[in-house]
Amino acid sequence: MSREPNYEFQEWWNKQREKNHDFFTNYSNNANEGFLTVEIRSLNPDLTTEKDRSRSARQLSWICLLRFQQLANSLAWITNSFLLLLRTANRRISAADSPSGSSASRLYRIIKFFLFLVVLLLCIELVAYFKGWHFSPPSAASAEAAVELFYALWLEIRADYLAPPLQSLANVCIVLFLIQSMDRVLLMLGCLWIKIRRIKPTASMEYPIGRVEIGNVDDYPMVLVQIPMCNEKEVYQQSIAAICIMDWPKERMLVQVLDDSDELDAQNLIQAEVQKWHQRGVHILYRHRLIRSGYKAGNLKSAVSCDYVKNYEFVAIFDADFQPAPDFLKKTIPHFKGNDDLALVQARWAFVNKDENLLTRLQNINLSFHFEVEQQVNGVFINFFGFNGTAGVWRIKALEDCGGWLERTTVEDMDIAVRAHLCRWKFVYLNDVKCYCELPESYEAYKKQQYRWHSGPMQLFRLCFLDILHSKVNKAKKANLIFLFFLLRKLILPFYSFTLFCIILPLTIFLPEAELPAWVVCYVPGIMSVLNILPAPRSFPFIVPYLLFENTMSVTKFNAMISGLFRLGNSYEWIVTKKLGRSSEADLVAFENESDSSVTETTSFLRSSSDSGLEELSKLEVTSRRSVKTKRNRLYRMELTLAFILLSAAGRSLLSAQGIHFYFLLFQGISFLVVGLDLIGEQVSLP
Repeated sequence: MSREPNYEFQEWWNKQREKNHDFFTNYSNNANEGFLTVEIRSLNPDLTTEKDRSRSARQLSWICLLRFQQLANSLAWITNSFLLLLRTANRRISAADSPSGSSASRLYRIIKFFLFLVVLLLCIELVAYFKGWHFSPPSAASAEAAVELFYALWLEIRADYLAPPLQSLANVCIVLFLIQSMDRVLLMLGCLWIKIRRIKPTASMEYPIGRVEIGNVDDYPMVLVQIPMCNEKEVYQQSIAAICIMDWPKERMLVQVLDDSDELDAQNLIQAEVQKWHQRGVHILYRHRLIRSGYKAGNLKSAVSCDYVKNYEFVAIFDADFQPAPDFLKKTIPHFKGNDDLALVQARWAFVNKDENLLTRLQNINLSFHFEVEQQVNGVFINFFGFNGTAGVWRIKALEDCGGWLERTTVEDMDIAVRAHLCRWKFVYLNDVKCYCELPESYEAYKKQQYRWHSGPMQLFRLCFLDILHSKVNKAKKANLIFLFFLLRKLILPFYSFTLFCIILPLTIFLPEAELPAWVVCYVPGIMSVLNILPAPRSFPFIVPYLLFENTMSVTKFNAMISGLFRLGNSYEWIVTKKLGRSSEADLVAFENESDSSVTETTSFLRSSSDSGLEELSKLEVTSRRSVKTKRNRLYRMELTLAFILLSAAGRSLLSAQGIHFYFLLFQGISFLVVGLDLIGEQVSLP
């Protein structure tokens, strides 16, 4: 049914059209254009239009000027920021690279040239990839363009002249890697045997834990306790307190605080602390050398030369950040009873800050393997290991017999241990006696420590090689010292770690005619990391960072090894490891809880009496806290350069679709980048 038309609306619409006829005009001339024009009338249209146009042009010019000014300001800001970044980077790089001296500069120049070479090779491979030559490489005979001829000649040179020597070097490093891995496996088997058979050194006697009876004082030998330190303002107080409250007859023990500090504030603080304990009846002396020669070895040598030392039979040595338990001497001294050929009793280190950050966790993995496996196995099976420089008790007669402390290396502890071993003295390692200390929390401090620990053994090996050959010990002990103790664990390990994973592996990516098998890149290192982490099972979540970080530290260890072996750079410079004073009064309380209740009462009294320090001492401590500088990151150029090398090799590996090699290079490059930017551990302050 149709709808009726609305006549009323039609009439209204017609009226509206007639009324507005002047405003709506339909031009018949423009009918073919198909649109309706609307004319808007004004009194003076020409003036208005010109005014609007002039205003728009002026606004446009102002807008252009404003845009140019903003662009100029942005360019100036970017330039200033870039220059500031370069100055800051240069300043922090200079501050970070100063400890390793000229040897690091030589190595850095080599690594920088290697980076240039890698980037050049990457550019060549990118061109070849986009040309499609990775599918069908051109030959010199069929090459049409100059670029094809160049790439064809490069392929021939690469295959005939460069790849064979690189493959030979890779094979040598693989053999060294396997030998060192077998050494790790044998050490782990030895440790497992010790655990299964429950083998541990036993003493022929025991001292009662508790207060010493006056009538039994003569049963305790005279013990000299030495605390060498140098500018140790953060840790001196708790270290001195821990030693002064040890459970040993006070008249049978003398504490020597051997202060080599060159800062007057540190000297005053340490001297005031010694005076406090002396007033409480502790036999303690403060010694400060006017001529600070020989570093720690010279300090210990000077202290042992005192006339009163001849009255003492044993000497216990503790670094400034070490806090022995009150029963430390009662657990170590009995092992000397009836063992006249025993020179050293070494205790294990434990760490109060092992969970402080990622860097301390990774250090804990390394040192746990060293003490739990290396030291224990060597102590049980061959009665020899390297003295750790602290937390050990020496027979003074043995020190004198092997020549005493010498100032010829920066590892005086290893030096005297080797000489005592050549003089047929025996060592005992106590894995169940722990002495708490502090791990370096900044990468700067850890790097300096590792540089000294890896340059010193090479200095010592060069000096004592002939002495080992001419010594009267049997051939098995000579072979152990030369091949295992020095060459395999101190020279070969840093050599192949750096050469294989930081040099050879990236080169094999650009020279695919030489190759590293996947089991060398991934599987064997993974198995070795699992073995290393077994003594610290709680650290299993950090197994991948541990593997990457060990390879990252290889550049520092390699540089230190070369410097010590060839006497390059500052290899003979002793740099004190910076401590932060993490070990505190709470640790002393924990130590006392492990002892008898009577000892706890005595030590608690001494500890509480030490809380009320001198007013001058408190002022000095406040001043030292206020003088702390703002902590900032440093930049390490060798690590950053190697990061770019490995990341470039990872990019080339991605073009070749090499799975394991790509992921290893990528994550290893990121690891170098993180360390080079000082993003691991505690930040350090600029000097």
